Amino acid sequence: MISGTLIGLRAREPEDVPVLHHDLYDDVDTRVLADTRPWRPLSAVSSPYTATTTDDADIFSVVELASGQLAGEALLWQIDTHNRSAHAGLAIRPSFRGRGFGEDTLRTLCEYAFRIRGLHRLQVETADSNEAMARTAARVGFRQEGRLSQALWVAGEFRDELVFGVLAADWLVGTPGA
Repeated sequence: MISGTLIGLRAREPEDVPVLHHDLYDDVDTRVLADTRPWRPLSAVSSPYTATTTDDADIFSVVELASGQLAGEALLWQIDTHNRSAHAGLAIRPSFRGRGFGEDTLRTLCEYAFRIRGLHRLQVETADSNEAMARTAARVGFRQEGRLSQALWVAGEFRDELVFGVLAADWLVGTPGA
């Protein structure tokens, strides 16, 4: 497990899937902000939270260190080993929100990506209406690099997509937000 201040990132276990599916996938309003793919009715058997082994993604369950309870999910995806870059994503279960878990999760993903995986750049994308993610990315040290006009279809309307990035050199010098 890779530990932050409040959370740990560990491998996804089969028993995590029904909990994440119920709290994160079946919450349609939250899910449509967290994924560019359309929400569809799926059972936990077909859940997108089922971890699969791929070369271009590192999939984690987020656990609260104090209690050991499952707090959410995090991942690096589209890991590009040639350019040493990846996209970062996370989702925190509703009962764990508002307690700094998202920020600690993103910070811990950066630690993993830069210090352990040796990546050079991380990117986060979010809908402009996802103010919590935009604030979290900025607090952790990501800079807004762009805005893609009406690039996302979210809950019946087109929304702008915000693109944030951080370089290892910027992160490792003083570890932003720490």
